[in-house]
Amino acid sequence: MPDSALPYRPHNHTACVQQALADAREICQSQQARLTPTRERVLELIWQSHKPLGAYDLLAALAEDGHNAAPPTVYRALDFLLQHGLVHRIASLNAFIGCTHAGQNHTSVFLICRNCRNALELAAPEVELAVHQAAAAQAFTPEDTTIEIAGQCPTCKAANADD
Repeated sequence: MPDSALPYRPHNHTACVQQALADAREICQSQQARLTPTRERVLELIWQSHKPLGAYDLLAALAEDGHNAAPPTVYRALDFLLQHGLVHRIASLNAFIGCTHAGQNHTSVFLICRNCRNALELAAPEVELAVHQAAAAQAFTPEDTTIEIAGQCPTCKAANADD
């Protein structure tokens, strides 16, 4: 995601969502994985918000759409999306967010606003290198790395400064 498309900066969010869906279709096709309508809709719902969404948030949104989905349906869709690198799980929030580097093996670094819950995935190759070097020094091979950094986004920081 380019800097101009940060969650707290104005950007063409519709284009952002459409690009994520197009990327997902391409990745699934190249991996010969089936992106079912339910899986695609769950991904779309996740991308429609820059805030990480929990499984029950997604279930409620699907119900509003008229889907008669049960929790296992949502969890299976989320498992599929995680397996194919299309979403990330934010453990501290027990929620999911779209991957801005879909299809790439990478260390995930998230800035998560404690106030508004917006989350931003950073491209931080220097952090990834440091993690891999530290792990290698211990003869350890990292397979999945997610770093979560809690704080305040610029919008919330400015709002709190006005208080």
